Amino acid sequence: MDSRIGRRSLLAPAAALGLGSLSTIRGAEPPKPAGLPSDLLDLARLRDYQSRRSSSYDRTGGNADFIPIEPGATATLLDTAGPGLVTHIWFTINSREELHLKRLVLRAYWDGETEPSVEVPVGDFFGLGLGEYFLYQSALTSVAGQKALNAYFPMPFATSARITVTNEGRIRTDSFYYNIDYVALPHAPAEVGYFHAQYRQASPLRGWTDSWQNNWDAIVEHKKNLNGEGNYVFLEATGQGHFIGVTHAVLQNQSGWFGEGDEMIFVDGETTPSINGTGTEDYYNGAWDFGQTFAYPHNGAPYMVDPERIGGRYCLYRWHTESPVTFRKSIRVTIEHGQANHRSDNFFSAAFWYQTEPHMKFPALPPVTERIPRLWRVGGPGAAPLP
Repeated sequence: MDSRIGRRSLLAPAAALGLGSLSTIRGAEPPKPAGLPSDLLDLARLRDYQSRRSSSYDRTGGNADFIPIEPGATATLLDTAGPGLVTHIWFTINSREELHLKRLVLRAYWDGETEPSVEVPVGDFFGLGLGEYFLYQSALTSVAGQKALNAYFPMPFATSARITVTNEGRIRTDSFYYNIDYVALPHAPAEVGYFHAQYRQASPLRGWTDSWQNNWDAIVEHKKNLNGEGNYVFLEATGQGHFIGVTHAVLQNQSGWFGEGDEMIFVDGETTPSINGTGTEDYYNGAWDFGQTFAYPHNGAPYMVDPERIGGRYCLYRWHTESPVTFRKSIRVTIEHGQANHRSDNFFSAAFWYQTEPHMKFPALPPVTERIPRLWRVGGPGAAPLP
């Protein structure tokens, strides 16, 4: 092959990409260094804060580094004056009570508020929405061995922060271990929202029909949903802020794939959503019914047991850290349960966002007996007929 032709053919892709010819590159002035990238020295930059921790360590100097929590009791894990920023929460729990992760409730209050900005069962907060432990890692939450619950949400406050856990179970939590890392700041952080987290569930989440055998029956396939009527609601909030994601657990009451449902996000009073997805597994950045478990920084389906059968269990998460969904007046984050909401499975979720205060009053937390996952007779494929 003529070497000139060969070289010309190799340079063609560069020219097509607008990179110029070799002669132009050779004749150009060498680029001047732009200086250090802004993030290159981030870890080395000196900090103007004081590191603090609120912990269950043994105040006598012994090794009893935990607290018990009696039934009905509330333990205060952090109570500090601001300004400051919670940076990390770590829990591990020794309890003889089954599904204690659904019975222990985490709450957080910023700047002296009387209504919590965080109110979520401990399990759902850390992505364990069915009350069962498993290991996974994401950018904002993780469960490490053994039963080590971690959260890395930044939680700023201007004047005070109070974090509590309430035992709504029937027996004593023998050992509740915790470390809450935070920093004391010289002044309140500017232009930041307050961290919020809210629990919701629908057990069962009733569909509009039980007269179907598979997700592609004509009665299902031809049903339309443009305005989100009947969708499951992850979050409804008013004020200014941004939505950063969800943890979502599913317990199937019907057989088949539960995920033929699109997310729909309504911003600032929209009647049709400006953000509309293509399927439940797509919202969690998977595809084709997931197929297998996975856990990545922004998205995951780290827990799947008996998928697509009655009793099938899933735990999912999606973090919008690459571009939080902003709102100026209000936001409504929803997802269909099946095509146009034809399925009747059980959904449990925690939504996470930042916003200005005051926040919209949270819906009442369901009683602990209703939070325990269970199967329901709802009809439909593979299910017992409705009575």
